[in-house]
Amino acid sequence: MKIKATLDRIPGGLMIIPLFLAAIINTFAPGLLRIGGFTEALFVNGVMPLIAFFLLCVGAEINVTNARTAVAKGTTMLVVKWVIGAGFGMLSYIFAGPNGLFLGLAPLAVIAAMTNSNGSMYVAIVSQYGKEDDKAAIGILSLNDGPFLTMVALAIFGTMGFVDGFFSFINFVAVILPILIGAILGNLDPEMRDFLTKGANALIPFMAFGLGMTINLGAILEGGLAGIALGVLTVFLTGTTCSMVFKGIGWNPIVGAAEGAVAGNAIATPAVIATVSASFAPIAGIATVQVAAACVTSGILLPIYIAYLVKKQEKNNMKKEVPLNTAETVSN
Repeated sequence: MKIKATLDRIPGGLMIIPLFLAAIINTFAPGLLRIGGFTEALFVNGVMPLIAFFLLCVGAEINVTNARTAVAKGTTMLVVKWVIGAGFGMLSYIFAGPNGLFLGLAPLAVIAAMTNSNGSMYVAIVSQYGKEDDKAAIGILSLNDGPFLTMVALAIFGTMGFVDGFFSFINFVAVILPILIGAILGNLDPEMRDFLTKGANALIPFMAFGLGMTINLGAILEGGLAGIALGVLTVFLTGTTCSMVFKGIGWNPIVGAAEGAVAGNAIATPAVIATVSASFAPIAGIATVQVAAACVTSGILLPIYIAYLVKKQEKNNMKKEVPLNTAETVSN
Protein backbone atom coordinates (compact mmCIF):
# COMPACT_ATOMS: atom_id res chain seq x y z
CA MET A 1 0.00 0.00 0.00
CA LYS A 2 1.75 3.15 -1.23
CA ILE A 3 0.59 5.69 1.36
CA LYS A 4 3.63 7.98 1.03
CA ALA A 5 3.50 7.98 -2.77
CA THR A 6 -0.20 8.85 -2.67
CA LEU A 7 0.41 11.76 -0.29
CA ASP A 8 3.25 13.03 -2.48
CA ARG A 9 0.94 13.22 -5.50
CA ILE A 10 -1.22 15.80 -3.70
CA PRO A 11 0.26 19.33 -3.37
CA GLY A 12 1.12 19.70 0.31
CA GLY A 13 -0.33 16.23 0.88
CA LEU A 14 1.91 15.39 3.85
CA MET A 15 0.38 18.38 5.64
CA ILE A 16 -3.11 18.57 4.14
CA ILE A 17 -4.36 14.97 4.45
CA PRO A 18 -3.45 14.43 8.15
CA LEU A 19 -4.86 17.87 8.99
CA PHE A 20 -8.27 17.20 7.41
CA LEU A 21 -8.36 13.64 8.76
CA ALA A 22 -7.84 15.00 12.27
CA ALA A 23 -10.47 17.72 11.69
CA ILE A 24 -13.00 15.00 10.78
CA ILE A 25 -12.16 13.09 13.96
CA ASN A 26 -12.31 16.25 16.07
CA THR A 27 -15.74 17.11 14.63
CA PHE A 28 -17.51 13.76 14.85
CA ALA A 29 -15.57 11.91 17.59
CA PRO A 30 -13.65 14.52 19.61
CA GLY A 31 -13.00 12.14 22.50
CA LEU A 32 -11.60 9.33 20.36
CA LEU A 33 -7.94 10.26 20.89
CA ARG A 34 -8.36 12.27 24.09
CA ILE A 35 -7.67 9.26 26.29
CA GLY A 36 -4.55 10.50 28.05
CA GLY A 37 -1.10 8.96 27.98
CA PHE A 38 1.16 8.93 24.96
CA THR A 39 -1.78 8.84 22.53
CA GLU A 40 -3.21 12.20 23.61
CA ALA A 41 0.27 13.66 24.11
CA LEU A 42 1.27 12.91 20.51
CA PHE A 43 -1.94 13.33 18.53
CA VAL A 44 -3.70 16.09 20.48
CA ASN A 45 -1.41 18.04 22.80
CA GLY A 46 1.96 17.72 21.08
CA VAL A 47 1.54 20.23 18.27
CA MET A 48 3.57 23.11 19.75
CA PRO A 49 6.70 21.04 20.61
CA LEU A 50 6.50 19.45 17.16
CA ILE A 51 6.26 22.86 15.47
CA ALA A 52 9.19 24.12 17.56
CA PHE A 53 11.39 21.20 16.47
CA PHE A 54 10.18 21.62 12.88
CA LEU A 55 11.34 25.26 12.94
CA LEU A 56 14.75 24.14 14.19
CA CYS A 57 14.99 21.70 11.28
CA VAL A 58 13.90 24.40 8.83
CA GLY A 59 16.54 26.75 10.23
CA ALA A 60 19.21 24.20 9.38
CA GLU A 61 18.39 24.67 5.68
CA ILE A 62 19.51 28.33 5.78
CA ASN A 63 22.93 28.58 4.16
CA VAL A 64 24.87 31.79 4.83
CA THR A 65 27.74 30.83 2.51
CA ASN A 66 25.80 31.15 -0.76
CA ALA A 67 27.35 33.11 -3.61
CA ARG A 68 26.66 36.83 -3.90
CA THR A 69 24.23 36.49 -6.83
CA ALA A 70 22.28 33.76 -5.04
CA VAL A 71 21.97 36.00 -1.98
CA ALA A 72 20.80 38.90 -4.15
CA LYS A 73 18.18 36.79 -5.91
CA GLY A 74 16.96 35.16 -2.71
CA THR A 75 16.75 38.49 -0.89
CA THR A 76 14.88 40.09 -3.79
CA MET A 77 12.22 37.38 -3.82
CA LEU A 78 12.01 37.36 -0.02
CA VAL A 79 11.41 41.13 0.16
CA VAL A 80 8.96 41.24 -2.77
CA LYS A 81 6.89 38.39 -1.31
CA TRP A 82 6.82 40.02 2.12
CA VAL A 83 5.86 43.47 0.81
CA ILE A 84 2.98 42.07 -1.24
CA GLY A 85 1.74 39.77 1.51
CA ALA A 86 2.03 42.41 4.21
CA GLY A 87 0.47 45.08 2.00
CA PHE A 88 -2.52 42.95 1.03
CA GLY A 89 -2.81 41.84 4.64
CA MET A 90 -2.95 45.45 5.82
CA LEU A 91 -5.71 46.21 3.32
CA SER A 92 -7.56 43.16 4.61
CA TYR A 93 -7.38 44.49 8.17
CA ILE A 94 -8.47 47.99 7.12
CA PHE A 95 -11.53 46.81 5.17
CA ALA A 96 -12.43 43.78 7.33
CA GLY A 97 -16.05 43.49 8.43
CA PRO A 98 -17.42 43.08 11.97
CA ASN A 99 -16.55 39.37 11.82
CA GLY A 100 -12.89 40.23 11.22
CA LEU A 101 -12.93 38.90 7.65
CA PHE A 102 -12.29 40.70 4.36
CA LEU A 103 -14.36 39.17 1.55
CA GLY A 104 -14.38 36.00 3.60
CA LEU A 105 -10.60 36.00 4.09
CA ALA A 106 -8.91 36.14 7.48
CA PRO A 107 -6.17 38.81 7.29
CA LEU A 108 -3.93 36.50 9.33
CA ALA A 109 -4.32 33.83 6.64
CA VAL A 110 -3.50 36.36 3.91
CA ILE A 111 -0.19 37.33 5.53
CA ALA A 112 0.76 33.78 6.49
CA ALA A 113 0.13 32.46 2.96
CA MET A 114 1.42 35.28 0.78
CA THR A 115 4.68 35.91 2.66
CA ASN A 116 5.51 32.20 2.60
CA SER A 117 6.80 30.14 -0.32
CA ASN A 118 6.96 26.48 -1.27
CA GLY A 119 10.68 25.71 -1.26
CA SER A 120 10.31 22.21 -2.70
CA MET A 121 8.31 23.45 -5.67
CA TYR A 122 10.71 26.36 -6.17
CA VAL A 123 13.71 24.01 -6.31
CA ALA A 124 11.90 21.65 -8.69
CA ILE A 125 11.06 24.48 -11.09
CA VAL A 126 14.44 26.22 -11.07
CA SER A 127 16.23 22.88 -11.45
CA GLN A 128 14.59 22.71 -14.88
CA TYR A 129 14.55 26.37 -15.91
CA GLY A 130 17.17 28.08 -13.75
CA LYS A 131 20.88 28.15 -12.98
CA GLU A 132 22.95 27.05 -10.00
CA ASP A 133 22.70 30.41 -8.24
CA ASP A 134 18.91 30.28 -8.66
CA LYS A 135 18.85 26.98 -6.80
CA ALA A 136 21.27 28.29 -4.19
CA ALA A 137 18.85 31.16 -3.45
CA ILE A 138 16.73 28.68 -1.48
CA GLY A 139 19.15 29.19 1.42
CA ILE A 140 17.88 32.78 1.77
CA LEU A 141 14.27 31.96 0.90
CA SER A 142 14.13 29.53 3.83
CA LEU A 143 13.85 32.62 6.05
CA ASN A 144 10.18 32.92 5.11
CA ASP A 145 9.42 29.45 6.46
CA GLY A 146 7.61 29.65 9.77
CA PRO A 147 5.86 32.54 11.52
CA PHE A 148 8.67 35.10 11.92
CA LEU A 149 7.92 37.34 8.91
CA THR A 150 4.20 37.14 9.70
CA MET A 151 4.96 38.36 13.21
CA VAL A 152 7.02 41.23 11.80
CA ALA A 153 4.07 42.36 9.66
CA LEU A 154 1.60 42.04 12.53
CA ALA A 155 3.91 43.96 14.86
CA ILE A 156 4.07 46.82 12.35
CA PHE A 157 0.28 46.80 11.95
CA GLY A 158 -0.12 46.79 15.73
CA THR A 159 2.06 49.88 16.01
CA MET A 160 -0.10 51.53 13.33
CA GLY A 161 -3.27 50.63 15.24
CA PHE A 162 -4.72 48.15 12.74
CA VAL A 163 -4.24 45.04 14.89
CA ASP A 164 -5.05 44.33 18.53
CA GLY A 165 -2.25 42.65 20.42
CA PHE A 166 1.44 43.42 20.33
CA PHE A 167 4.50 41.20 20.34
CA SER A 168 7.24 41.88 22.83
CA PHE A 169 10.92 41.46 22.08
CA ILE A 170 10.84 38.20 24.05
CA ASN A 171 7.95 36.97 21.87
CA PHE A 172 10.13 37.41 18.78
CA VAL A 173 13.10 35.73 20.45
CA ALA A 174 10.93 32.82 21.57
CA VAL A 175 9.78 32.18 18.00
CA ILE A 176 13.03 32.76 16.11
CA LEU A 177 15.45 31.07 18.56
CA PRO A 178 14.79 27.50 17.32
CA ILE A 179 15.34 28.74 13.75
CA LEU A 180 18.61 30.43 14.74
CA ILE A 181 19.84 27.34 16.57
CA GLY A 182 19.06 25.23 13.51
CA ALA A 183 20.84 27.73 11.23
CA ILE A 184 23.93 27.71 13.44
CA LEU A 185 24.07 23.91 13.56
CA GLY A 186 23.48 23.61 9.80
CA ASN A 187 26.20 26.10 8.91
CA LEU A 188 28.74 24.70 11.36
CA ASP A 189 28.31 21.15 10.09
CA PRO A 190 26.87 20.17 6.67
CA GLU A 191 26.15 16.69 8.04
CA MET A 192 23.95 18.23 10.75
CA ARG A 193 22.14 20.18 8.02
CA ASP A 194 21.39 16.98 6.12
CA PHE A 195 20.35 15.19 9.32
CA LEU A 196 17.97 17.91 10.50
CA THR A 197 16.52 18.57 7.04
CA LYS A 198 15.45 14.93 6.79
CA GLY A 199 13.87 15.23 10.24
CA ALA A 200 11.63 18.08 9.10
CA ASN A 201 9.78 15.88 6.60
CA ALA A 202 9.11 13.20 9.22
CA LEU A 203 7.55 15.77 11.57
CA ILE A 204 5.12 17.28 9.07
CA PRO A 205 2.22 14.75 9.18
CA PHE A 206 2.24 14.55 13.00
CA MET A 207 2.37 18.33 13.33
CA ALA A 208 -0.50 18.63 10.84
CA PHE A 209 -2.60 16.05 12.66
CA GLY A 210 -2.22 17.95 15.93
CA LEU A 211 -3.35 21.15 14.20
CA GLY A 212 -6.34 19.33 12.74
CA MET A 213 -7.41 18.27 16.23
CA THR A 214 -8.05 21.97 16.96
CA ILE A 215 -10.30 22.46 13.90
CA ASN A 216 -14.02 21.81 13.44
CA LEU A 217 -15.40 20.99 9.99
CA GLY A 218 -17.69 24.00 10.34
CA ALA A 219 -14.61 26.19 9.92
CA ILE A 220 -13.70 24.33 6.74
CA LEU A 221 -17.16 24.93 5.28
CA GLU A 222 -16.97 28.58 6.31
CA GLY A 223 -13.49 29.35 5.00
CA GLY A 224 -12.68 26.77 2.33
CA LEU A 225 -13.78 28.70 -0.78
CA ALA A 226 -12.08 31.87 0.40
CA GLY A 227 -8.91 29.83 0.91
CA ILE A 228 -9.04 28.68 -2.71
CA ALA A 229 -9.26 32.32 -3.77
CA LEU A 230 -6.28 33.07 -1.52
CA GLY A 231 -4.25 30.42 -3.34
CA VAL A 232 -5.09 31.96 -6.72
CA LEU A 233 -4.21 35.45 -5.47
CA THR A 234 -0.90 34.20 -4.06
CA VAL A 235 0.15 32.70 -7.39
CA PHE A 236 -0.78 35.68 -9.52
CA LEU A 237 0.08 38.54 -7.14
CA THR A 238 3.35 37.27 -5.68
CA GLY A 239 4.47 35.03 -8.55
CA THR A 240 3.77 37.58 -11.28
CA THR A 241 5.31 40.47 -9.35
CA CYS A 242 8.49 38.51 -8.57
CA SER A 243 8.65 37.53 -12.24
CA MET A 244 8.33 41.16 -13.37
CA VAL A 245 10.97 42.33 -10.89
CA PHE A 246 13.38 39.62 -12.05
CA LYS A 247 12.79 40.54 -15.69
CA GLY A 248 13.38 44.22 -14.91
CA ILE A 249 16.69 43.43 -13.21
CA GLY A 250 17.80 41.19 -16.08
CA TRP A 251 17.33 37.84 -14.36
CA ASN A 252 15.26 34.88 -15.45
CA PRO A 253 11.57 35.79 -14.89
CA ILE A 254 10.58 32.12 -14.68
CA VAL A 255 12.64 31.83 -11.50
CA GLY A 256 10.82 34.78 -9.95
CA ALA A 257 7.44 33.26 -10.75
CA ALA A 258 8.52 29.99 -9.10
CA GLU A 259 8.03 31.70 -5.72
CA GLY A 260 4.26 31.86 -6.21
CA ALA A 261 3.14 28.80 -4.22
CA VAL A 262 2.27 28.40 -0.53
CA ALA A 263 4.17 25.76 1.44
CA GLY A 264 2.51 23.30 3.79
CA ASN A 265 4.50 24.65 6.73
CA ALA A 266 2.56 27.94 6.49
CA ILE A 267 -0.52 26.08 7.74
CA ALA A 268 1.00 26.03 11.22
CA THR A 269 1.60 29.80 11.34
CA PRO A 270 -1.85 30.91 12.61
CA ALA A 271 -1.64 28.46 15.52
CA VAL A 272 1.82 29.72 16.46
CA ILE A 273 0.67 33.35 16.29
CA ALA A 274 -2.35 32.55 18.48
CA THR A 275 -0.08 30.88 21.02
CA VAL A 276 2.19 33.94 21.18
CA SER A 277 -0.72 36.42 21.38
CA ALA A 278 -4.15 35.23 22.55
CA SER A 279 -5.88 38.10 20.70
CA PHE A 280 -5.46 36.10 17.47
CA ALA A 281 -6.96 32.89 18.89
CA PRO A 282 -10.57 33.51 17.71
CA ILE A 283 -9.50 33.72 14.08
CA ALA A 284 -6.72 31.08 14.13
CA GLY A 285 -8.99 28.15 13.22
CA ILE A 286 -10.46 29.61 10.06
CA ALA A 287 -7.08 31.10 9.12
CA THR A 288 -5.50 27.64 9.34
CA VAL A 289 -8.16 26.19 7.05
CA GLN A 290 -7.74 29.00 4.52
CA VAL A 291 -3.97 28.64 4.40
CA ALA A 292 -4.41 24.88 3.89
CA ALA A 293 -6.78 25.50 0.97
CA ALA A 294 -4.37 28.08 -0.47
CA CYS A 295 -1.53 25.56 -0.23
CA VAL A 296 -3.40 22.97 -2.30
CA THR A 297 -4.71 25.51 -4.83
CA SER A 298 -1.38 27.22 -5.42
CA GLY A 299 0.40 23.88 -5.63
CA ILE A 300 -1.87 22.85 -8.50
CA LEU A 301 -2.02 26.24 -10.22
CA LEU A 302 1.64 27.32 -10.14
CA PRO A 303 3.04 24.56 -12.41
CA ILE A 304 0.31 25.40 -14.95
CA TYR A 305 1.20 29.08 -14.72
CA ILE A 306 4.92 28.32 -15.11
CA ALA A 307 4.20 26.23 -18.22
CA TYR A 308 2.24 29.17 -19.68
CA LEU A 309 5.10 31.60 -18.96
CA VAL A 310 7.66 29.25 -20.51
CA LYS A 311 5.61 28.91 -23.72
CA LYS A 312 5.13 32.67 -23.82
CA GLN A 313 8.87 33.21 -23.44
CA GLU A 314 9.61 30.62 -26.13
CA LYS A 315 7.32 32.49 -28.56
CA ASN A 316 9.01 35.80 -27.76
CA ASN A 317 12.44 34.27 -28.30
CA MET A 318 11.35 32.70 -31.58
CA LYS A 319 10.16 36.09 -32.81
CA LYS A 320 13.58 37.52 -32.00
CA GLU A 321 15.25 34.41 -33.47
CA VAL A 322 16.98 33.66 -30.19
CA PRO A 323 16.87 29.97 -29.17
CA LEU A 324 15.57 29.25 -25.68
CA ASN A 325 17.74 27.10 -23.46
CA THR A 326 15.33 25.71 -20.87
CA ALA A 327 18.18 24.76 -18.60
CA GLU A 328 19.43 28.33 -18.38
CA THR A 329 16.77 30.78 -19.61
CA VAL A 330 17.90 34.33 -20.19
CA SER A 331 15.31 37.07 -19.71
CA ASN A 332 14.68 39.59 -22.46
